[in-house]
Amino acid sequence: MKQDETLESNLFVESGEENIRIDQLLANRYKDRFSRTYFQNLIEEGLVLLNGSSVKKRIKPSLGDEIEVEFVYPKGIDLTPEPIPLEILYEDEWLLAINNPADMVVHPGPGHHSGTFVNALLHHADIDKEGVRPGIVHRLDKGTTGVLIAAKRFEVQAKLVEAFSKRQVQKEYLAIVYGHPKEGEIKTKIGRDPKMRQRMAVLEEGKEAITRFRTLEERGRLSLLSVDLVTGRTHQIRLHMCHIGSPIVGDPTYGSASVNQKYEVQRQLLHAYRLQLTHPVTKMPLELKAPWPNDFLPEFFPR
Repeated sequence: MKQDETLESNLFVESGEENIRIDQLLANRYKDRFSRTYFQNLIEEGLVLLNGSSVKKRIKPSLGDEIEVEFVYPKGIDLTPEPIPLEILYEDEWLLAINNPADMVVHPGPGHHSGTFVNALLHHADIDKEGVRPGIVHRLDKGTTGVLIAAKRFEVQAKLVEAFSKRQVQKEYLAIVYGHPKEGEIKTKIGRDPKMRQRMAVLEEGKEAITRFRTLEERGRLSLLSVDLVTGRTHQIRLHMCHIGSPIVGDPTYGSASVNQKYEVQRQLLHAYRLQLTHPVTKMPLELKAPWPNDFLPEFFPR
């Protein structure tokens, strides 16, 4: 199911918006599409974050603050369980981890009410389908494969969301890039591109973003990287690799069209390989790994 690409799920408070309540600010941004009541419902459900934290609808954001919105159906809209196959990496009575395929939308929202991970999750596990976002605790960019976690109980979901927001989850990605960046740390500020609203950009007024990487293998003009995501800004790895001149192969937004055509790649070659965290219930260390993707240019990097 194709996502609605015109929706900006991450935005930054601009000049003239800093003294407006967050529910009104969002209604103004998305006028003719969603009502103020719709955003009030999302805020009450914790689906609107201000600088990474949930807020009250009366809060007035400051200039440059980052707002993240999950566009989902409000309570009362039926979410239909669907028998969509899932590649399960780990499961117990509290949570589930899958290897997310490149073409799966994570949760229902405007323009995609079926065929999502939530629909599959409702069929697989006994989760309250009246919730706005059953079990979902984080997300991957469209086209990015790898480890995706869902909670089976609300209290576990809340603990996992908190762990992600407090950077208590270690995230390692694999990426194939064009060029030989070797290793290093990229530290910039990221914000919404003022000229192209569907993109992010390195901006002085943005939010801090830190990415660490090291080269695992080199083949011709290509490099296979291990990437540690220290912060979790929108499109962070994709933008950062472009910023240093080594774009991810296949990236339709930040990559090179000629490189993508040369290697005949249909998506960004970015894979959420490993998540390490403390289990929210048992308190035991938990390491989740997603297998090597089949489309990761096996002719260059065989596995």
